[in-house]
Amino acid sequence: MAEAHQQGKTVSFKFSAYAEWLTRKLVALPRARKRALMLAADLVFIPAALWGAVALKQGQLPDGLAAMPWPYLLAVVASVPIFARLGLYRAVVRFIGPKAIVAVLSGVTASTLVLALVVLLLGRGAIPITAVAIYWSLALVYVGGSRILVRNLLNVRQAGTDCVVIYGAGAAGAQAASAMRIAGRFDPVAFVDDDIALHGSAVSGIEVFAPSALARLIAEEAVKVLLLALPSQSRRRRQEILKRLEPLSVRVMTVPDLSDLVSGRARVEDVRDLDVSDLLGRDPVPPDGHLLDACIRGKSVMVSGAGGSIGSELCRQIILLAPRRLVVFETSEIALYNIERELQAIVDSRGFKVEIFALLGNAHHKQRVRDVMQAFGVQTVYHAAAYKHVPIVERNLIEGVHNNVFSTWLAAEAALETGVETFVLISTDKAVNPTSVMGVTKRLAEVVLQSLQTQTTSTRFCMVRFGNVLGSSGSVVPLFQEQIRRGGPVTVTHRDVRRFFMTIPEAAQLVLQAGSMGTGGDVFVLDMGQPVEIDEFARRMITLTGLSVRDEDHPDGDIEIQYSGLRPGEKLLEELLIGSNVTGTGHPMIMRAIEPSPTWDEVKRLLAELSVAVNRNDCQGVMEMLEKGVREYRRSVLIHDLVFAQRPGEADAPELADPKVTVLAEHRAQKSPT
Repeated sequence: MAEAHQQGKTVSFKFSAYAEWLTRKLVALPRARKRALMLAADLVFIPAALWGAVALKQGQLPDGLAAMPWPYLLAVVASVPIFARLGLYRAVVRFIGPKAIVAVLSGVTASTLVLALVVLLLGRGAIPITAVAIYWSLALVYVGGSRILVRNLLNVRQAGTDCVVIYGAGAAGAQAASAMRIAGRFDPVAFVDDDIALHGSAVSGIEVFAPSALARLIAEEAVKVLLLALPSQSRRRRQEILKRLEPLSVRVMTVPDLSDLVSGRARVEDVRDLDVSDLLGRDPVPPDGHLLDACIRGKSVMVSGAGGSIGSELCRQIILLAPRRLVVFETSEIALYNIERELQAIVDSRGFKVEIFALLGNAHHKQRVRDVMQAFGVQTVYHAAAYKHVPIVERNLIEGVHNNVFSTWLAAEAALETGVETFVLISTDKAVNPTSVMGVTKRLAEVVLQSLQTQTTSTRFCMVRFGNVLGSSGSVVPLFQEQIRRGGPVTVTHRDVRRFFMTIPEAAQLVLQAGSMGTGGDVFVLDMGQPVEIDEFARRMITLTGLSVRDEDHPDGDIEIQYSGLRPGEKLLEELLIGSNVTGTGHPMIMRAIEPSPTWDEVKRLLAELSVAVNRNDCQGVMEMLEKGVREYRRSVLIHDLVFAQRPGEADAPELADPKVTVLAEHRAQKSPT
């Protein structure tokens, strides 16, 4: 019995190997030779179908074929030109679909009618007329069946093809299955769907199972990939499904979102790796068109820091709202080049009448900013220029103050002098009760605008504060993705660290709407949902890539998670509000924070003292001024500025004039043999 089973496996293996060899040979043939093969097959089997039809009608093998061959020749003459006219010889058999089957039906029917008409008029007694009806059935089975058989042979699973289960047996799933078969990279072996009515049925020739069968299917079929074909489902629903999939340790991919499919930006067959925004499980709130238009449509709009993650997304969304002109202001030449090309491509492809001006410049060069605003009649400014990476700003204290505080102040002064109507500062949750230089400089920038608002009624200043955005430069998500691709380890700062997350398009959209609500000096806070545990987030990213976490309980796992410790200035949990004085707005995801600010005279004196300390490169003095300007600042006892740490005598001093401030000597300690 075992020997027979083994022989059966051997025969099956040989047949599979032969089929694969034959497939490679057929695929490699020139197109003209493939057409010749199809034509030759029809020249042989169409007369054979008629001969078989006569045999079935008479109940015996027909004779007289040599004596009266013309009906069989007529079947060929009637069929081949019609088939050629309908494109059956031009069709790529490997990719034939429903339209080709309709063409086969039409061609066989038309050729049969021609044959029947000629037999009735000229060939009485040559063949029974009822045999023509049988011929129609046999010819249909041959012509259609032969092409489907060849298609299936050509689409047989190739070596190295990954088996995939498709979650969602709707139109998107069926289309994705067809695209996968054509591309040859994946082999769809099963559908899974929550709809009980579909269980046990077949879609595109593939059986549909209940979700409870997933574990068995993955094991039996050696499934490598699970494709989510649920473009119309909400993020919340997709997150529920993803939680059920996590224990399976299978790579999860997805078809594009419904919005991308409807807009034409993507097709169902453009399968991609799982979008980490699905892990948030929060559905975006539809935008208010009136709020989006208010500060943009028909106006001259300027975006500073336009090449960054948020700045570039603001530009993309602004261009769709039909401003009169868009001034793209950026200090990085390559970033400016890239965003200008992208925006110009959007304008050209959609026929928008928007002027785009791409300008190099630094936001803390007031004269340059003023000249730009005046030259282009800027009415609305979105100030996204900032240094935002916490450890980097911590180690570059002076430049952090320059870019985050002084650039905001000087750009705001330029806006006042040139009559800008609305000035929106892109802020951060790290500005609330800050513990980092980045956070305190952003909070001080907010204070500057709040105080400056008391000096004018012509320009509205407002700030929009939100947390981390997925996929931005410096974000943890692309870092995790890169580490997973390299095989790990994935580095998490602390087991208990939590962060607020939002997608870049969602954040930019809410910024544009919030900017229209401001009455002057407003601090708007975006509803970021529930904070995400970074450790759990990393684990989910690993498992949904088809890998497993390696830890004490699972020593044979694929990817290890290492805990590096909180970096200077980092918190375990970020906050969005200073105090609890907050009111709602007309938008369900935008809140208005009521926060006190000093007078403009006090802020001016602080900025003057801060400027002196910055110009002297006096890190101690700068820290003191930041602490004075932002009372909630919980500063580190160490100064982490790299230049400050290298000053002679400073790194060796155990204590400075201020007992709370010591010098960071990490770099020299690392160089020391001890």
